[in-house]
Amino acid sequence: MKILHSNIIGDSNKHLIILHGFLGMGDNWKTHAKKIAAEGFTVHLLDLRNHGRSFWDQDFSFDSMAEDISNYLKFKNISKVDMLGHSMGGNLAIYISNKTPNILNKIVIVDIVPKKYKNMHQDILSGLKSIDFNLIGSRREADDTLSSYVSDERVRHFLLKNLYWKSEHKLGFRFNLDVLYDYSKNSITNKFENPISFKGPALFLHGKSSNYVKEQDYELINYHYSNASIIKVPNSGHWLHADNPDFFLEKTINFLNS
Repeated sequence: MKILHSNIIGDSNKHLIILHGFLGMGDNWKTHAKKIAAEGFTVHLLDLRNHGRSFWDQDFSFDSMAEDISNYLKFKNISKVDMLGHSMGGNLAIYISNKTPNILNKIVIVDIVPKKYKNMHQDILSGLKSIDFNLIGSRREADDTLSSYVSDERVRHFLLKNLYWKSEHKLGFRFNLDVLYDYSKNSITNKFENPISFKGPALFLHGKSSNYVKEQDYELINYHYSNASIIKVPNSGHWLHADNPDFFLEKTINFLNS
């Protein structure tokens, strides 16, 4: 049984799993995790399969990722958790809330809803594919190449956190780009016909300027989650936890501790 890599912060019998987004890693959430842990939680920052320091596998699906979470909880001897997921990680939390709702106390879904989305990552993936590590030997050179595809400097900085030295003279990515590239063509999203099984408290946070969640999606959220709260986060887009961290943390911690 393969176990996901994790960074565990805090020492409490209240456990929170944080699920990162596509092309991210658990450590993207380290600053937030420390603040949540200080409020009485043990926070598990997981690297999902084919991401970060976790194992690579040709199988990349919500079903396999949900199985990874189940195996992780068994390995850590944890029976029930709170769960927070952003973007693809939010989609995974939604999937888990339907497949194995009994393992969840509360869920926090960040800037995603249970519907099909168009592929929003094509420029990013094409840019990452264009980086040839036989020719590129520095972070600056990788950034220069990626900038032809991704104009947003902050997004490039987020992506290039995945760079590491595979050997003394050769860089590489921590994520499994080939598998993620192929999978992204099929859209990394979920749609459910029947109401989702989880009946516990759910908090949906979305960025006011994000194009992932709109007010017309509220009806869909309430259809699937009978115990949902929805909060629009001001001055923020898809990365609302980075755009407006104080507001995000206040709402999240209040919900988890309520």
